[in-house]
Amino acid sequence: MSTLPALARPDAGGAPVREGGSGSPERRPRVGRRPGHDFTRSRSGYVFLTPWFVGVAGLVLVPLAFSLYLSFTDYNLLGSPEWVGLDNYRQLFGDDDRYLHSMRLTLGYVVVAVPLQLAAALAAALLLSPSRRGQGVYRALFYLPSLLGASVAVSITWRALFDYGGGVNSFLATFGIEERSWVNNPSTVLWVIVALEIWRFGAPMVIFIAGLQQIPAEVYEAAALDGAGPVTTFTRITIPMLSPIIFFNLVLGVISAFQTFTPAQLVGDGRGGPADSTLFYAVNLYQQAFEYQRMGYASAIAWVMLAVLAVVAGLLFWTSRRWVHYGD
Repeated sequence: MSTLPALARPDAGGAPVREGGSGSPERRPRVGRRPGHDFTRSRSGYVFLTPWFVGVAGLVLVPLAFSLYLSFTDYNLLGSPEWVGLDNYRQLFGDDDRYLHSMRLTLGYVVVAVPLQLAAALAAALLLSPSRRGQGVYRALFYLPSLLGASVAVSITWRALFDYGGGVNSFLATFGIEERSWVNNPSTVLWVIVALEIWRFGAPMVIFIAGLQQIPAEVYEAAALDGAGPVTTFTRITIPMLSPIIFFNLVLGVISAFQTFTPAQLVGDGRGGPADSTLFYAVNLYQQAFEYQRMGYASAIAWVMLAVLAVVAGLLFWTSRRWVHYGD
């Protein structure tokens, strides 16, 4: 007679034990990776990322920490930093009229230049978005100023265009407008820098074109069937569906405008003039650090800029809940 297989019964611990066997629990083979396998793979990844970690620590984190420390000291590069506590910050908001002027000037520049640049970029994107012959050439030409950036050569050339004998005066002379130096006049030099910022609208234009091409054509067709005109289509369809792209370009534009330095330094007289009309925030920081060698005070100016940018960015994100419309 064949012997029936022994029935499995649970032992006191709940593990199955075969009757007639040795009484030891039945061990099931473990399925999965070997112990420590994930850790070994992660460790290898961290080893390859070590140069990046060292670079971030040495070029970003350590300088940031040292700059924060210097903002509480009196340091002129020649001696040792002397701890002064909050004196630098008190002087910024209490005794330094040029600092307050640079803050107001930069805020005004951001409020004016950034929206005008985005408007120009959106207008160009609307013109270049539909497919037409030579589209790539037109896009490249419009993008070229943004590719050149606000470099030293571009800023010097821009100053020459608006100075005596420049191309702008030569053009206006054909309409009988008297020649003048736009860059040496405190009431006009700021607008020259704003014009330079608007001229470099290529980067946001490319992003706007990408956003416009993502809007379904069926939406415009449905609006046309309902009798919507161009203005209604633009305000009720294009702008709402493009609002995430507008928000993205706005945040980047504000951060970039707050750090404007080269155009203000070279289109003006190089010292924030004439009459402090080009004393932007970054120009004032540069003067305090490298002309007056007040490194501690300049570090305080830099950290206040970081705080202001954080507040402005936070306000933009807070208000975006009301006017930025995503897919839902």
